Amino acid sequence: MGKLDGKVALVTGSGRNIGRATVLKLAAEGAHVVVNARSNEQEANAVAREAQDLGVRALPVIADVGKKAEIEALASKALSEFGRVDILINNAAIRPHKPFLEVSDEDWERVRNVVLDGAFYLTRALIGEMVKNKYGRVLFFCGDGSISARGTGRAHLSAAKMGLIGMARGLATEFAPHNIRVNVVSPGSIDTRRDNPEWYGGHVPNAGGIPLGRQGHVDEIAATCLFLVGEDGGFITGQTIHVNGGAAYY
Repeated sequence: MGKLDGKVALVTGSGRNIGRATVLKLAAEGAHVVVNARSNEQEANAVAREAQDLGVRALPVIADVGKKAEIEALASKALSEFGRVDILINNAAIRPHKPFLEVSDEDWERVRNVVLDGAFYLTRALIGEMVKNKYGRVLFFCGDGSISARGTGRAHLSAAKMGLIGMARGLATEFAPHNIRVNVVSPGSIDTRRDNPEWYGGHVPNAGGIPLGRQGHVDEIAATCLFLVGEDGGFITGQTIHVNGGAAYY
C-alpha cells in the first residue's frame, strides 16, 4: 500500500519540472492526480499518462491560474471527476525580473494574479469540500530568492510570494480544527528547464553560495511535498520549509 492510497491530489503547473516530479511522487504513493498546465496540452497529457502507468487515475486540465474563470473551471472539473480534492499543491508561478520603477500596472497585476490571487481562488474553491470531509492538505511555494530578496528587479514578485506565507499561516490556524494542514515549501536553486531565461535578468539560478555545492533536484522538492502532505509530517502546519542545500535565506 502507498502512503496516499485513494487520496486525490491537484498540482498546478505540473506539466514539467517540480510540478511534474510532484505529481509522479504522489501518484507512486497511490494518489489519483489532476495535472494542470497553462497551455501545453501535450505536456499535461504526457504527465497524466506517466501517472496512469503507476496505477492511478489522472486527469489533465488546461487552465491559466492567472485567470479566475479558468481557475473555477479547473476546480469544477477536478470535483466532477473525483468528487473531492484531498491535496492541493499551488505550484504554478511566473518569475519576471524588472526594475521597480519600470514595473507597470499590468506587470504588477499579472504577477499578483498568477502567484497570489490564483492560489487564493483555487484554495477557496476546494477547501470547503476538505472541511466537509474533515481532511485536507494544502501547499504553497515561495522560493528562497523571494524571502532573501537577493538581487534586484523582483520586488513585485517577492511581494506576491510573501503574501502566500501570510495566507498559509492564517489558513493553518483557521482550518486546523478540520484536520486541514497548510504549509509552504521554499526551494532554493533547483536544476530545472526554463523557457523564459529573460525573467531572471541574466542571473540564472546556479550552485553559487550553496554549501552542499550543487543545485537541488526536482525530486528532492517532490519528496518534501510528499512528507508534508503525508502522515509523516502530521504535526507540521503553518510552516515554511526551506529546501536549499544550506544556503542562507535571511
